[in-house]
Amino acid sequence: MDQKRCNIVFDMGNVLMTFNGMDFARAFTENEADAALLNDALFARDSWALLDAGVIEHDTVRRIAEDHLPARLHPALHACLEHWPELSRPLDEVCAIVRDLHERGFGLYLLSNASTRIDLQLAGCPVYPLMDGRVVSGFERIMKPDPAIYRLLCERYDLEPSACLFVDDNQDNCRGAEVAGMRAFHFARDAAALKCAIDAHAKACGCA
Repeated sequence: MDQKRCNIVFDMGNVLMTFNGMDFARAFTENEADAALLNDALFARDSWALLDAGVIEHDTVRRIAEDHLPARLHPALHACLEHWPELSRPLDEVCAIVRDLHERGFGLYLLSNASTRIDLQLAGCPVYPLMDGRVVSGFERIMKPDPAIYRLLCERYDLEPSACLFVDDNQDNCRGAEVAGMRAFHFARDAAALKCAIDAHAKACGCA
């Protein structure tokens, strides 16, 4: 295993790229009430998590959402389901950190709970080409915070778990990484705190 190289493993949603169902829904509706209906029927429903888990398809998500929306909002639903990835934006401060880490020789990886259409969203991520590898739940049918998905990343790319710092906006996902032997940082939109966590990780790994 690559025990000398420090590795930073990034979540995508609200770490590298924005993800906010209400914001996406607003873009396809004319008022706040309709946006709430669309968000509740699509992004906030259990079917969205099942899509990310790779156990149902987008057509099933669409059908379920249609069943929970008035017919007048079906066109908005279809447009949102097709085009919401185009509205996801990079978090510039985190992307700047990723660029710096790349220049410093860190290993960079993506570990995301996302569907098999993840590349539509990653098309807008300027630092994705700097990643050395990825694991995506929709393809693997394993999801964070199951420790198995973190172990899969390490096995696939020959990484020592203790040499990996996992960054996620979800505390449960961070805990899953720790169970798998990684260090973890709960990201709350504080780029300065993230830099400090990375520096501490590099020092602990002897890479500072």
